[in-house]
Order: sequence, then structure tokens, then C-alpha cells
Amino acid sequence: MLNLVLFGPPGAGKGTQSEKLIAKYKLVHLSTGDILRNEIKNQTELGKQAKAFMDKGELVPDNIVIGMIASKIDANINSPGFIFDGFPRTINQAKELDKMLAQRNLSISAMISLEVEHDELVKRLLGRGKISGRADDQDVSVIENRIKVYNNETAPLIEYYKKQGKHFGIHGIGSIDDIFENICKTIEGIK
Repeated sequence: MLNLVLFGPPGAGKGTQSEKLIAKYKLVHLSTGDILRNEIKNQTELGKQAKAFMDKGELVPDNIVIGMIASKIDANINSPGFIFDGFPRTINQAKELDKMLAQRNLSISAMISLEVEHDELVKRLLGRGKISGRADDQDVSVIENRIKVYNNETAPLIEYYKKQGKHFGIHGIGSIDDIFENICKTIEGIK
């Protein structure tokens, strides 16, 4: 089973590459945002718990998010694998994810980290903002803050996966197809 954490700062191209990886390897997409919305819509017990936190403007606790991911994995246990999108974001979340996966005799195969220089990220996000209309992609100060938050809070996960020998950095500048080809070469090397 191929279980990937697709990683990188805002604007690195995770969404674009994720779609291509899902299509090629038939992976189940585990987007925490999508899972949360679905659990709330279906009024599951975890969805009700999550909604109570969200209604107060609070972050949904890790144990509830992990529970939702576990449910999605259990429902797709015979799939070729999973791609984690937007999770984990902290070392604690990565540890909890590892524990939950181990209970199912699964593990993360690799963290594929798209590496893109700061100025290129800003340029890409501003360009995306013009097309998408997303407010958070149109304001340089908001973009700078998102990159800063990523560097301070999320980037430390790279060391966590490096210690496990599962971190693979991919140069995220070039054509979409060239970057995808480099990701696939890396995946084929670990399969």
C-alpha cells in the first residue's frame, strides 16, 4: 500500500500534483477539510463533535480529526493507498497519525516535499489570486503570513520524516509534467 504525505508551502503546487498522483496510483484522497465537511453534513458522531468546536471558532482537536481519518481509511482499506492533504500539520499530529496507522498495520510510505523558493511562491499565489478570486491569494501581507506560519509551524515536520528516512524533497519549479515525473521516479524508488 502506498501512503503519501504531499507537503510544501502554500503555492508549491500540492493541489495540482495531488490530482495527478491520485489518477496515476489510484490513491484515496484524504483532505482533512473535505472529511470534516462530509462528517458534519452526514451528522456522524465525530461530525457533531467537530461542529461544536467549529461553531465556537475553535480548531477541531487532533483526536477528532484522527478519528475521522481512521473512519475514511477503514472505509477504503482495500484501496492501493492514500494521499494525505493538509494533514499532518504538526509533529504531534504526525505522531498520532503514525499510531493510528500502526493499529491497522499501515504506515506512511513517504513524505513528498515540494521545494519552491519564497519569491516564486508569492508570484504563484498572486497569479492564482487573479484567476481564482481567492482573497487570501491577492494580498501580499496575507501571503507572507501564510508562508511564515508554514515555515514556523509546519516545516518542522520535514525533520520528523527525515529521521524516519521517509522525507523526499522534490524541486518544485519547472513544468507541471517534469515535476510530476520527478515525483513518480521517487515513488517508484520506494515502492
